[in-house]
Amino acid sequence: MIDGRTSHAAVVRAFSGQRPEDPETRPVWFMRQAGRSLPEYRATRAGVAMLDACLDPALASEITLQPVRRHGVDAGIFFSDIVVPLRLAGVAVDIVPGTGPVFEHPVRTADDVARLAPLDPDALAPVTEGVALTVAELGSTPLLGFAGAPFTLASYLVEGGPSKDQLRARTLMHADPGTWQALMDWCADVTGAFLRAQVLAGTSAVQLFDSWAGALSLADYEAHVAPASRRALSHVADLDVPVVHFGTGTGELLVAMRDVGADVVGVDHRIPLDEANRRLGGRTPLQGNIDPAYLDAPWPVLEAHVRDVIRRGGDAPAHVLNLGHGVPPATDPEVLTRIVRVAHGEDVRA
Repeated sequence: MIDGRTSHAAVVRAFSGQRPEDPETRPVWFMRQAGRSLPEYRATRAGVAMLDACLDPALASEITLQPVRRHGVDAGIFFSDIVVPLRLAGVAVDIVPGTGPVFEHPVRTADDVARLAPLDPDALAPVTEGVALTVAELGSTPLLGFAGAPFTLASYLVEGGPSKDQLRARTLMHADPGTWQALMDWCADVTGAFLRAQVLAGTSAVQLFDSWAGALSLADYEAHVAPASRRALSHVADLDVPVVHFGTGTGELLVAMRDVGADVVGVDHRIPLDEANRRLGGRTPLQGNIDPAYLDAPWPVLEAHVRDVIRRGGDAPAHVLNLGHGVPPATDPEVLTRIVRVAHGEDVRA
């Protein structure tokens, strides 16, 4: 269901496995490109809570458009948060500045899971309205939708907030597999509905984020997580849009993450793209993987790193340049603009 206006966009072509005419150039966008690194974002968000901003269609659309205007990136990614569909399903969650999502009632028992309500499609109206507004403004520039993968959502729900090792979640996975599966199925259907709503409203591709999957062994991922991620992606399988699957610390999981139904694999900064391509058998488009730590390095150091990432990405069937994780809040926006110019083959000395 790719919008005809974006069918020939560089990002969409790369997601479909098509290389650019100039092998030295790349389509590029940045995870967390709409965020605290932009002064216009800070001004727009002043006095507005994160989840309130996500659920204000006009505000979410404006924030989505800001980095496209400023940097000239090849795609927008809709401004939202992975816990938005949980909030819309009635889960009491707030995003605490400096902490992240915090849940009033962690989900740790079979009874807790049984109390989770299904997501009413009508509750997604603020999201679909925001997507439609943004698509209308972007024209031929594609908009990407996104959602959190079931494991990451389940981890937040079980832990009650951010965790360094997801110990409670991984314990529930083994101690009470029935409850774990029920929770994962619920998360899969909620996040799948969130993805589907964004595509039906006009996004040209979607990305599934499994932020915490790096805490898992391959065996645990395949047995206890992959089925739910496959279930989540089944919600958009009939819509003919590319699917990107990204996780952090997931170098050992790349093949399994692709095989749940992804067309493109996002690679974090911990593994070189040529090695990721080798592990994936040389047949999967890649996205990534500039190390965010380089963004505050002297420009010659960063530029050399960016060009090395582009070179290594050339081994893959196609490559979309991105970061190996999100844009840090203290990043100088001008640095991101210069990276875009490098990706597009422009003279960065000018």
